[in-house]
Amino acid sequence: MLKALLRNLLLPLFIFNITIFSVTAQDTLVDTVAVRNIWDFGGTGTVNFSQVSLSNWAAGGQNSLSALGILNLYGNYKNGKHTWNNTLDLTYGTVKLQEQRLRKSDDRLELNLKYGRQASSKWFYTAQLNTRTQISPTYTSERDSVISNFMAPAFVLASIGMDYKPNPKLSVFISPFTGKFTAVLNQRMADYGAFGVEPAQRDLEGRLIPGTGERLREEFGGFVNVRFRNEIFKNVTLQSKADLFSNYLRNAKNIDVNWENLVNFKVNKFLSASLFLHMIYDDDIMIDVDRSGDGTLDGKGPRLQLKETMGIGFSYKFE
Repeated sequence: MLKALLRNLLLPLFIFNITIFSVTAQDTLVDTVAVRNIWDFGGTGTVNFSQVSLSNWAAGGQNSLSALGILNLYGNYKNGKHTWNNTLDLTYGTVKLQEQRLRKSDDRLELNLKYGRQASSKWFYTAQLNTRTQISPTYTSERDSVISNFMAPAFVLASIGMDYKPNPKLSVFISPFTGKFTAVLNQRMADYGAFGVEPAQRDLEGRLIPGTGERLREEFGGFVNVRFRNEIFKNVTLQSKADLFSNYLRNAKNIDVNWENLVNFKVNKFLSASLFLHMIYDDDIMIDVDRSGDGTLDGKGPRLQLKETMGIGFSYKFE
């Protein structure tokens, strides 16, 4: 049942058009087996929980409750020299601190589509499309404005190049021709130049002119994508993905970095623990900084962004 659910979910996203013509019941059976052999579906789903309860605790602290859900699905096609690798990754987390309202702690949606045609035993001619965004809005601590939302931002990479696959554990994709697009579909955020898009024009008095900010930033350059997955110890699996992008048209020496590392610890069939570390550096994304060192944010500048999550919870593997 789970395999059928995965197939129904992934096929509309990843298959351009597959029509099976059947003349007899035997032909239908043969075609069904053929589709099953060239397609491989699967994935993992994990829900992690964390809870802290305090009573007369002299050292202080806050009661808290948090939950984090991670869903990784894949649908891979292989037929002769042709391959079609597709992944969908969803992450969503919430946290509740004592008397404060429920807040979002993590939010990520990523879709990756990659077509390859075998050129040699280890090299493939490859075209890849990668999209990253989030599911729901993120607010300021006062909840008076939105600082990010679905498709605000969205990062899209469209690449053509060569993929080196020496073994099933490692893939190194090299593309000298890559278009990178940053979309900020929220006009108010675009007017302020969020996530590197061109901000709104200003009037004679220096005030922003609403609606004049660009909602799409376009870049063209070189791209390297490295993916690695291996069981480094018994019941301990490492998944690592590094994206490197250089914009040929502006500051080519400045490399945009997106590096994700996920370590899964399998306790048994249904229990697991995970450690996730995410690092981003993009000199077009400005972060609030304290330039004077007085504890007040008084400027903006590019900075290394870090995110780390760890949890233990329920896990299930789809096969």
